[in-house]
Amino acid sequence: MAVLAGSGVLSRTFRSVTLCPSINGARRLYVNAKSLYHALLTNELQRLRPGGGTVGRLYSSEAKSSGADDLSVRYLDGEDSGIVVLGIHRPKAKNAISKNLVKMMTEAVDAVKSNKRVRTVIICSLVPGIFCAGADLKERAKMHPSEVGPFVSKARALMNELGNLPMPTIAAIDGAALGGGLEMALACDIRIAASTAKMGLVETKLAIIPGAGGTQRLPRAIGASLAKELIFSGRVVDGDEAKSLGLVNHSVEQNKAGDAAYRKALDLAREFIPQGPIAVRMAKLAINQGIEVDLATGLAIEEACYAQVIPTKDRLEGLEAFKEKRPPRYKGE
Repeated sequence: MAVLAGSGVLSRTFRSVTLCPSINGARRLYVNAKSLYHALLTNELQRLRPGGGTVGRLYSSEAKSSGADDLSVRYLDGEDSGIVVLGIHRPKAKNAISKNLVKMMTEAVDAVKSNKRVRTVIICSLVPGIFCAGADLKERAKMHPSEVGPFVSKARALMNELGNLPMPTIAAIDGAALGGGLEMALACDIRIAASTAKMGLVETKLAIIPGAGGTQRLPRAIGASLAKELIFSGRVVDGDEAKSLGLVNHSVEQNKAGDAAYRKALDLAREFIPQGPIAVRMAKLAINQGIEVDLATGLAIEEACYAQVIPTKDRLEGLEAFKEKRPPRYKGE
C-alpha cells in the first residue's frame, strides 16, 4: 500500500514536472529541495578570468592574491568554456576546512548552480601535495562546544549543496584528502586521484565520526562492509588502492608538476562539454534520485526526466546534426 500510495504522489509530481522545462524546477518539484540561496558573488564569479582557458593549474605562489583567497574560482574560456575550476588555497593550513572556506565555497556553489552556462565543475587544490586535510583543528580547538555543532552543520550543508549541483562535478585529488577533505570529494560525481594521493576518513582517531556525509556517501560508493572497515580503523589508502575499492574512478601516475589528477579531470570534463547540457543534467538527476528508491520508482523518475528533454531545442538540433552528418551545436535550450 505504501508503494502504491507513493506511486500516486510520484505520478502527480511527474505530471507537474513535465509542464516545467526548468531543470531547477524539476529538482524542486521532485525532491522538494529548499529554495536557492541568493548568490552573493554571482556577478563577480561570472566574469571570465583573463587566461582562464589555460590547461595548467595555478599553484599557490601563482594564484591571484586578495584579502580572502582561500578559494580561487576560474571560469575557463575558449574550447574549455563551460568548465569552472574551484581551487582551494590555504597553504599554511594544508587546505583545512575553516569557517571562511565553508563560507566562500557555499557562495561559489550557489553562484554556479544557477548559471546555465556551466557544464562541469572541477574541485582541486592550488597547494602542491594536498587536496584537503579535513577540518581546521586549530580553529576547532578555539571554538566553544556550542559552536562546534552549528559549524559542522554548515559544513554538512555545503557538501549537500555540492552534491546537489545540477551539472557534473569532478574532484581532482592530487594530494592528501583526509576527513572532511575526503567527504568533499565523496560529494562529487566523479573522483580522480594521483596514485600517490592519500585518502581516508580518520575521524575515529580523534574520537569523533565523519560529520559531513562520510558515513552515508562512503557506503554508497564502496559498499557498507568496506566503508565500515575503513571508518572503524581510520585507515588511509593511496590512489591505487582507492581505485581497487571503487572509491575513485581513476588513479593516475603523478607527474613532475604534481597535477596529474587535475589534468585527467580536465580531459574528462572536455568529454562532457560537447554533450547536450540539459540531457546531462537530467541524466544526473535521474541517477542520483533513482539509486535511492526501488527499481519501479526509479524507472518512473527516469521517465519524468526524459520528459524534460523532449521539448528542448537541443534534442531537435541533435537529430538535425545526425541527419546532416555534422557535430551538434547545443545551447542548453
